[in-house]
Amino acid sequence: MKKSEQNEKKTVLTGDRPTGRLHLGHYVGSIQNRVKLQEQYKQLLLVADVQALTDNADNPEKVRSNVMEVVLDNLACGIDPTKTTIFIQSMIPEIAELTIFFLNLVTVSRLERNPTVKDEMKQKGFGSSVPAGFLMYPVSQAADILAFKTNLVPVGEDQLPMIEQTNEIVEKFNRFYGKVFEKVEPIISSTPRLRGIDGQAKMGKSLNNAIYLSDTSAVVKEKVSSMYTDQNHLRVEDPGKVDGNPVFDYLTAFDPDRRGLEDLKNNYAKGGVGDVLVKNRLVEVLNSFLSPIRDKRADMEKNMDFVSKIVKDGTEEAREIASSILKDVKRAMKINYF
Repeated sequence: MKKSEQNEKKTVLTGDRPTGRLHLGHYVGSIQNRVKLQEQYKQLLLVADVQALTDNADNPEKVRSNVMEVVLDNLACGIDPTKTTIFIQSMIPEIAELTIFFLNLVTVSRLERNPTVKDEMKQKGFGSSVPAGFLMYPVSQAADILAFKTNLVPVGEDQLPMIEQTNEIVEKFNRFYGKVFEKVEPIISSTPRLRGIDGQAKMGKSLNNAIYLSDTSAVVKEKVSSMYTDQNHLRVEDPGKVDGNPVFDYLTAFDPDRRGLEDLKNNYAKGGVGDVLVKNRLVEVLNSFLSPIRDKRADMEKNMDFVSKIVKDGTEEAREIASSILKDVKRAMKINYF
């Protein structure tokens, strides 16, 4: 590909909070899409340690220790550092500077009305004691996005308010200072969210209900054995519920034998298939899927200097881009004094 063609590619920004290893929900919801997007766009992958600190300020070691875990999981799943720029958020001070400028364009009441923030505040039980950094993180996210003049951001439906808020900042900045930024478009995931192994709607690192990309085959078997199925499916001959059954949700996401899976679903629904058989199939499917990921991750763990260099080089590249854009911002705001 010619250099001019590379420059014409739209920019996609995606990222992970380094608060733990990544799980199958991350793969289904984002990583598999990233692997495809890096073939079409200029992709930046942000390790969002600053955002992770908004609700882990008292435990920075948790964040630090998981930065490379997140990087390893992405690389093991097929993220190519020659196509995707991987960088650490806190190592780009231009993002923090943009955040400060953008805070002047947003009211506290607007942030408090952000549905995503409201939901997450409720989940974390902050109440009126919400940290200011947590309340303001939609502005920080806008800075993450606009520091690289990002065109496209992959999101789920629940994250659309963040894109809306970013575009409000774009509109107000351009109105006050002249056009610097373009509005951002979401790439909305059509993949259903993978529920936790306990049947909860959300799979989470803190909920202890996830199967991790780095789990051993024995751990996968143990976790699948403990999974919820249909509580009314007490005997093999009883008709079973497929819809909303976490075991079948996972099989739908990962079983490559689509015809065999449809037959299994039909037979389970009619009665005559036991939960043990279905779970054994899922153990086989997941371990077959995870085996090459685990192997690649293990190989990279033997050469962490190389992995660190990938992140260091990516961070330097990202900072060069952000530095150039910040100059445009300061010029527009007429604070480029020297």
